[in-house]
Amino acid sequence: MSQAPTESRRRYRRHRRWRWFADLPAGRGDWDLYTEGDELYDAMVEAIGSARRSVCLESYIFASDEVGWRVAEALAEAARRGCRVRLLIDAVGSFARVSRHLLRHLRSTGVQTRRFHRWSWRRPFRYNRRNHRKLLVVDDRLAFLGGFNIHRENSRAIFGEARWRDTHLGASGELAAELARQFDAVWTGRLQLAYTRQVARCAVVVSNIFRNFRRRFGHLHADMLRAARRCACLTTPYFVPDYRTQKAMLDAAGRGVTVNLLVPYKSDVPIVRWAARALYARLLGAGVRIFEYQPRVLHAKTAVFDDEWCVIGSANIDYRSFFLNYELNLVAHDVELARRLADQFRLDLREAKEVHPAQWRRRPWAERLEELIGRLVRKWL
Repeated sequence: MSQAPTESRRRYRRHRRWRWFADLPAGRGDWDLYTEGDELYDAMVEAIGSARRSVCLESYIFASDEVGWRVAEALAEAARRGCRVRLLIDAVGSFARVSRHLLRHLRSTGVQTRRFHRWSWRRPFRYNRRNHRKLLVVDDRLAFLGGFNIHRENSRAIFGEARWRDTHLGASGELAAELARQFDAVWTGRLQLAYTRQVARCAVVVSNIFRNFRRRFGHLHADMLRAARRCACLTTPYFVPDYRTQKAMLDAAGRGVTVNLLVPYKSDVPIVRWAARALYARLLGAGVRIFEYQPRVLHAKTAVFDDEWCVIGSANIDYRSFFLNYELNLVAHDVELARRLADQFRLDLREAKEVHPAQWRRRPWAERLEELIGRLVRKWL
């Protein structure tokens, strides 16, 4: 007998143009949550070391530094053991970061390597469509996805206290098998295989590489904001939302939903910060609370709604992630996972400074000029 829908599921179903995750029942998955790069890289290397059949690794940035070489050696050793090892990196993201020496070393051990959308004079515009996904799948049984790239900037042991702040998820079982299928879809070019489907009792993998699902992916945060009734906690390093997402944030705040937005004070792409700040006045006026994370570069991409639904993955809240890049998110109706992400959000707020409306109105004219520039170029960032 099917389980009767809870009030939360009925509410989310009512507010969905597409009902592709609203029917997910509440459950509890077996997740590992990583917020420190050293812990994640240790777990990834250990997982690769346990591989017996296959290793699939996809990364926007794969650098030829201490972290990159450590992962590369683990991949090479897996290939020597007879595993099928495939590495897919983005041509733009890893440009000038990954060396030919590292790639030659990997190929010499049997690792299959590819660069996504390398420059081509015949198809120059595809260079702008990037593979922003971060994914590792081992033997179709262990998987890792989220926002961490393969580079030293995420390592406390190497980069020190200035390391980037990021979030990743580890999982096993059905999710790992589904993520292996998602990897194969990009590797083989058979993108029609990457349709969205439920992979666990309480979770669904959401990909935008198949054209029919790109618009659905872009509406994800707006749809969940429309259904939220109590609170929404959004963390993103690059905040350049489309009009639909902006309106959903304003409407949610207008309904009395506590909408909290955490963005970086220090950014690796300053012009994106200018574009984000161009929206502050309107959001603050509607009651959205904005916090700027102070000590480090913030690179995490997570969202928690009503303390029971959550999103974690590679997508930023910006035009490029919604409509251009290849991205991969997990949506879960898991109260325990949502609680852990909400707890991390509260920890991050301790190191953040809230932007107050009265203070924002007194900002210098130089900052207003930066915002104007950001507003003009926001759709091309």
